[in-house]
Amino acid sequence: MKKLKFLLGFFALAFISSCSSDNAEIDTEYPVIDITGANAFPIQCSTIERGQTITFKAIFNDNVALGSYSLDIHHNFDHHTHSTEVTSCEMEAVKKPVKPMLFINNYTIPDGLKSYEATAQITIPADVDPGDYHFMIRLTDKEGWQTLKGLSIKIL
Repeated sequence: MKKLKFLLGFFALAFISSCSSDNAEIDTEYPVIDITGANAFPIQCSTIERGQTITFKAIFNDNVALGSYSLDIHHNFDHHTHSTEVTSCEMEAVKKPVKPMLFINNYTIPDGLKSYEATAQITIPADVDPGDYHFMIRLTDKEGWQTLKGLSIKIL
């Protein structure tokens, strides 16, 4: 009899647990990087001068909540690719780097935002190798979904 009561209690608890009204939706959408606005920078094939400070600008959106983003600038002297853009840019001949620029930085986004206008100041050293570079934007939402935008740029 004790076993029967135990089994009935166990199955009742399992039934109640499986019928709980947990309506929390699971976020399965990737965040969006928008560089189509008039003030967005850089865009595909942008040129940047050495010794200048540029202002990165983009709009980020998510269906639930944004998390963080990172920016990465590295040389493309060997013509490798991560481009996410349809159009390609005119490239210089393959060359060996001597003093290439490498910039990697992470940025936080205030909690609870679904839309965010991102801006970041980036100084391009005057003595880096000119040439073809990649400008990578990685946007992560609170759930951990990540979107990548790979742009080809030129540092003059």
